[in-house]
This record gives sequence, C-alpha cells and structure tokens, in this order.
Amino acid sequence: MITFKRVSIALSVAALLAGCSSGVKLDENSAAANGGANTSGAASGVAGVDLTGSQIDADGGPKGVGRVVYFDFDSFVVKPDAQGLVDANARFIKADASRKVTIEGHTDERGGREYNLALGQKRAEAVRRSLTLLGVSDNQVEAVSFGEEKPAAAGSNESAYSQNRRAEISYR
Repeated sequence: MITFKRVSIALSVAALLAGCSSGVKLDENSAAANGGANTSGAASGVAGVDLTGSQIDADGGPKGVGRVVYFDFDSFVVKPDAQGLVDANARFIKADASRKVTIEGHTDERGGREYNLALGQKRAEAVRRSLTLLGVSDNQVEAVSFGEEKPAAAGSNESAYSQNRRAEISYR
C-alpha cells in the first residue's frame, strides 16, 4: 500500500513538472520575431512602434497604427479595445517632442448641433486625456470638435452612425 502511494505521488509530481515546462523561450522568440530586438510590447500583445523614422506615413504618423477611436452611442468613454491604438500613438508621439497632433471629435447626425459639438469635444478630450495619462506632453495635443459636420459614412442607419461616432488622431 505504501509503495502504491509513493509511486502515485511520484507520477503526479512528474506529470505536474512536465506540464509546467515549456520548450518555448519567450524572450528569444520575441527577439527573433522583431529582427533581433526584444521590445517590451511583444509579450503584451501590443504591436511595437518603430521610432527610428523609417516607419512614418506621409502625414507624419506611424505606419500601420490606427488613428480612429470609435465610441458607443451618446458616449465619450474610450473603450478597452481602443487602448492598444491609443498606447501605440502615445509611444510614437512621446518619441519626438516636436510632434504635434490634433484629436478631432465627431458624432453621428442624431442630436442638435450644439449637443453634437459638445459631445464631439468630450470625445476628443477623452482621447487627449488618455494620451496625456500615457505620458504625452499636454502641449503636443489639441482637441477640437466637428460634431456631425464631417461624417465618415453617409447614411441614416446604425452602420453609418457607428462609423461617424469617432475621434481621429491627426498628425500635423
């Protein structure tokens, strides 16, 4: 009976140790996937941003990084799924103190003109606040509202409305 217990315990410990080990070395794979440079964002699932200047779009922003934050109806809360986009832009802006951005707040066509201008401003300010919380200097960011004046999509349906409820990060 004691031998069976010892064998069971030994097999359980061996199975536990085998299950905990991994043949994948995360740091080496992260470095290999990023051309030999290990980036701090590799393990977090957030794409790294090339800060050397070789990955800059014609408009001065980072290549391959989104610049539009979408909002729910009648809301100016930055959703968790937009955090990676805001973080990547913040890292890019912080890398060069001379970079400046304008956050343009937009709404769908529902609501009065004054209400939509105020809501667009709150959306732009929410993204600006997120950037400054991530270390971007306040003098690098300006928030403006266009309300419903510059729709991204024409139409009076939920598909168009959802595309128009946004804040755009515009590099200047």
